[in-house]
Amino acid sequence: MLGRLCRYLRAAGYDTAAAHPGEPDARLLSRAIAEHRRLLTMDRKIMEHKVARDVATVLPMAELDALAALMGREFGVDWLHAPFSRCLVDNAELVPAAPEDASRAPPESRREGEELRVCPACRRVYWRGSHVKRMLANMGRWKGL
Repeated sequence: MLGRLCRYLRAAGYDTAAAHPGEPDARLLSRAIAEHRRLLTMDRKIMEHKVARDVATVLPMAELDALAALMGREFGVDWLHAPFSRCLVDNAELVPAAPEDASRAPPESRREGEELRVCPACRRVYWRGSHVKRMLANMGRWKGL
């Protein structure tokens, strides 16, 4: 339910874990506690677990803009904290791309001065394409909310 919010939190540079499909509430809560995380969910039933009071926050069913504003207000999320420093897929911190990684990137990403980064876990190559401009526009707008 919160996949897009998770990707945007990663895009902003926050260490953000995502639930695995079908992962039981008890396991999610245990993982959040063990990893010192706040569990964000839209599932109100999770509050039936005693430990949820200390670790879970139930978010309202809302559009992404409203959730982003709430994250800024309630949790102090700075949407321009460390933009595009984490893999959007697996959350690993990105590193500068080696020449062999750069060769796998599309030609439009290999412009002079273009900084390519790579995920050390999944080897996905990142560059500042149009998707980055769109996401940064949203994140900049949210920073001001």
